[in-house]
Amino acid sequence: MGRGELSVLVVDDDFRVANMHAGIVSALPGFAVSATVNTVAAARAAMAETPVDLALVDVYLPDGSGIDLVREMPSDAMMLTAATESETVRAALSAGALGYLVKPFDHAVLAARLAGYARYRRLLAAPEVTAADVDAALAALRPAAAPAGAAAQGAPNTASPTKDLVLQAVRNADAPMSAAQVSAAIGISRATAQRYLASLVGVGDLRMQLRYGSTGRPEQEYSAPRRP
Repeated sequence: MGRGELSVLVVDDDFRVANMHAGIVSALPGFAVSATVNTVAAARAAMAETPVDLALVDVYLPDGSGIDLVREMPSDAMMLTAATESETVRAALSAGALGYLVKPFDHAVLAARLAGYARYRRLLAAPEVTAADVDAALAALRPAAAPAGAAAQGAPNTASPTKDLVLQAVRNADAPMSAAQVSAAIGISRATAQRYLASLVGVGDLRMQLRYGSTGRPEQEYSAPRRP
């Protein structure tokens, strides 16, 4: 993890879903995934080894409740779950969850919530804050439905020729593209391609998914949403 990055622990019983959420996190500038785990026990072990800033936690885990896990966490947490019972939602918020996203949700929604969390952290970084800072920080955790989510932590959100080239390269491709492929196609660095791709995912112009190989970490790839 780079200096100043917010570390995120992803906890979901489905390893493919966990990897998908981890991919969205790692695509956003200013964030880094500390670990991806599938059980309460593994989450506890991961936190004991490396403290994190934020945990993304499912409610239903094979060896316990994600809500109970959130209650004992020293870090911030958000629930990412299919559970829609009112009692469960109240219990999660009472346990300390800063947010509650109901699956399935669009990638841009999670990106926006993460961007809002980064703003929340920045607004509450000073030893003392004003009432306006508190209001703004709490509002940041509930972003509007169509935010410029990836603008957090310096992501390139304004219009630019390079951003347009990245978008067109992905839209014109016959298959989803990786950051390395976008980089080669339009002649920019992989890091620059990654930043613009993350920005485009954050505002919903592109979608990110994972490509699984026979071994190793799955690769992030990008495609344009299907138009109605």
